[in-house]
This record gives sequence, C-alpha cells and structure tokens, in this order.
Amino acid sequence: MIYLDSSVALAHLLAEDRMPPAALWQAPLIASRLVEYEIWNRIHARRLGRSHDEEVRALIGRLALIELAPPVLARALEPFPLAVRTLDALHLASIEFLRSRGQSVELASYDDRLAAAARALKIPLFAL
Repeated sequence: MIYLDSSVALAHLLAEDRMPPAALWQAPLIASRLVEYEIWNRIHARRLGRSHDEEVRALIGRLALIELAPPVLARALEPFPLAVRTLDALHLASIEFLRSRGQSVELASYDDRLAAAARALKIPLFAL
C-alpha cells in the first residue's frame, strides 16, 4: 500500500516538472483525510478550482482516507526522531498508525523534509 503525500498529488494535478510514475496510480493508495484539505487549499490558492474540480475529485476519490482519529492525533503529539512540521507529524502519525495495525506502507512524497523524517522512522519510500 502506498501512502500518498499531497506533494505527489499536486505534482500530478498541476503537471509539474516531476511527475509520479504511471505505476503509482495502479497501486492501492491511502492518505490522511488531511491530504484532501491540502490539495484543495493549493488548488484554490492558484485559482484553479473550476478548471481542476473534476480531476481533483477523481484523484481524492481513488484514495482510501484515514481519519484523524484519537490514536493518530496522540502519536502526532509525541516527539519524532527529527524536527517535523505540524502537518508532517500528522502524516507520519497516520503511517505509523497503519503500520501498528500490520499494514505494509510505503510513502510517496516529493517533500525532502517529510521523506527524511520517514527514513528516520524506517518507513520505506516509494521510488518516484
């Protein structure tokens, strides 16, 4: 299972220079509900809501979304091996929640800081 970070989703939606491989979209994808808010926030900040509405909804519809349940939020309050930003803590806590339930999860992210923190937690990274 691949945990999709908003950096990869936005690169796909906005046709940025770096694009995730087609194989990514064939795999089971999961993300925190938080990714929905991150994507829409960036789409609206660029005033692309009308032109990208259907594509954003389709992408989000492909994801299994994890709610920010109390165990996830509790883990995000604890320290991490590296200093992390608030949203990164929530994403990492979501991944750790899945792993604690026996799920095999790889992180797909273009965010170097998030990837470094994931490596410190021994979370495998999906090759982008």
